[in-house]
Amino acid sequence: MKELNGFLGAALQFAALDVALHKSMKNGLEEAARRIAETAKDEVGHYQASVGPFNKWDDLADSTEADKARKGFPADAPLERTGGFRDSWQFEVDGLEAVVGSKDEKAPWFEFGTTRMPPRPVLGPAVIHNGNFIRRIIGKAAVEGITKGHAIHPSLGYDDLI
Repeated sequence: MKELNGFLGAALQFAALDVALHKSMKNGLEEAARRIAETAKDEVGHYQASVGPFNKWDDLADSTEADKARKGFPADAPLERTGGFRDSWQFEVDGLEAVVGSKDEKAPWFEFGTTRMPPRPVLGPAVIHNGNFIRRIIGKAAVEGITKGHAIHPSLGYDDLI
C-alpha cells in the first residue's frame, strides 16, 4: 500500500483513486452496454426460448408469414423483414450511466406486445443472457480502477490527474 505524505499527499491519492476508478468503471460500463446491444441484435430474426421472466416467442401467425413471403421477406424470422429493427440497436454511455435501446418506433410493441401481437422481448433477455458477463466486467473494472488509483507518482499534482 502506498504511504500518504500528509494531508496534501492523501488528498492527491484520493483524487487519483477517484479519477482512475471513474475511468475504469466507465470503460467497463461501455463494454457491458456494447455486449447487451450486440446480443439484442443477434436475437432478432430467431425464435427465442424462455429466459428469466420472459416467455419463449410464439410462432408468427400464418397470415404474417404469408404477407412476408408475398413481399419477399425471409420466413421463420420473427422481427426481421428488412433488417432495420436488428440494425437499430445501439448504446450510449455518459459518465457512469448507460442506455441501451432501439430507435425503431416499433421496439416497445415488439418488447411488450400489443392486443394483436404477442410480446417478443429483446432487451430484457439480452440483459439476462449477459448477467454473468456484466457482473464480471463491472467487478474487474472496479478492481482495476482501485488498483490503478494507487499508482500515482508523488511528484504529480492534482492538475496532472484530470
